[in-house]
Amino acid sequence: MDPRLQIISEHQVPLAPLPTDMPSRMDRLDGIKAVLFDVYGTLFVSGSGDVGTAAATDTAEAFAAALGASGFSGSLGEAGILGKALLREAILASHAEARGAGVDFPEVEIREVWRRVLAALQASGVLAQGPVPDGLVERFALEYECRVNPVAPMPGALEVLAALKRRGLVLGIVSNAQFYTPLLFQAFFGQSIGDLGFDPECCVWSFKERKAKPSRDLFPKAANGLVANHGVSLEQTAYVGNDMLNDIHTAKRAGCKTVLFAGDRRSLRLRENDARCSQLRPDAVITGLAQLELLV
Repeated sequence: MDPRLQIISEHQVPLAPLPTDMPSRMDRLDGIKAVLFDVYGTLFVSGSGDVGTAAATDTAEAFAAALGASGFSGSLGEAGILGKALLREAILASHAEARGAGVDFPEVEIREVWRRVLAALQASGVLAQGPVPDGLVERFALEYECRVNPVAPMPGALEVLAALKRRGLVLGIVSNAQFYTPLLFQAFFGQSIGDLGFDPECCVWSFKERKAKPSRDLFPKAANGLVANHGVSLEQTAYVGNDMLNDIHTAKRAGCKTVLFAGDRRSLRLRENDARCSQLRPDAVITGLAQLELLV
């Protein structure tokens, strides 16, 4: 087994969505030929409600535990305290640099961030000196992420993907993500992205683009794959996500039909105080993924 999948499997915990008070609105979406999905809070229950590095659940204890599990030595407790601050500083610095270059909503490549943080911890003396190969950086990143943001498949996720695939709908993803996000599908479902029915050329991951939703640049990239490989436009595409700004606003602006997934209180983001969302209405609202089959 891929050792990265083994780490994810070892950290699997029971995690169920928390119901919301939002009612479903099952308005049929006609003419849909493709469905694009968000990942965290939509296809997967997310303990933090989002991808871990963007959430506020990271802890020094998790940092120290991930260092130990990855084989680092030194003053791990002190490294956890210092490392948490260094992580935040490194992400903010990366975002500032990208904004200075004209990127509106920057995204980090977390392996690059962790490499800088781990090097700084070694230089400070709280971690023992030694080589840190790419595989070790990935292992630590996964050990940390699995601790601060446990995930589990959203109920009905595998079944709805299989049903849409059988019907011949094109499947894709537009998600804020890191290198470990695509691994979740193999770890939990035992199938690759392609085997599940997703066209990899219609899957857009923020860490690869160095841009995060709600950037307006992500959906056009998915559109390139839809048009080139399937002759499908964004106007013939439904997008499913749990965040009114990142998902619904951005997808609607790109031309998609929009489905708000309101099935988990942890991750539902209505953004009612954001002017971009105050008058925004998704084309449909679902509280369970199985309902999607009735819409498209």
